[in-house]
Amino acid sequence: MTLRKNIKERIKAAEKIQAWLRGTLVHQTLLHAALKAWIIQCWWRLTMDRLWQKKRRAALISYAHTERAVVKLQALVCMWHVHWCYCQVLNAIYMIQYHWQGHNYQTCALLRGHCVVTATHLQFHIEIINP
Repeated sequence: MTLRKNIKERIKAAEKIQAWLRGTLVHQTLLHAALKAWIIQCWWRLTMDRLWQKKRRAALISYAHTERAVVKLQALVCMWHVHWCYCQVLNAIYMIQYHWQGHNYQTCALLRGHCVVTATHLQFHIEIINP
């Protein structure tokens, strides 16, 4: 009986060793699978971050182009408005000069002008000085 008992104990010990080995192999396989999944997740996050950075850069470039175009348009409108005001003042000066040349006074009067240009408008003051 001891021989049979000894064989049964050896079989049980072999089964325990085999179970432990299978458990270790399964554990190792699961660790490798988890490591590979983690590597794929890191790669995917990096890819998505690069894509997000690319979209963000494109949006910033688009915004900068739009802002530059708006500023140029505003500058052109402002320049046109100042030019229009300047032409109005210039036409008024020409009209005054034209009518002034038609008058023949015995005293010699002088015209003195003063021009103020600001960001929003143009002012012109004319004084007639009699000596």
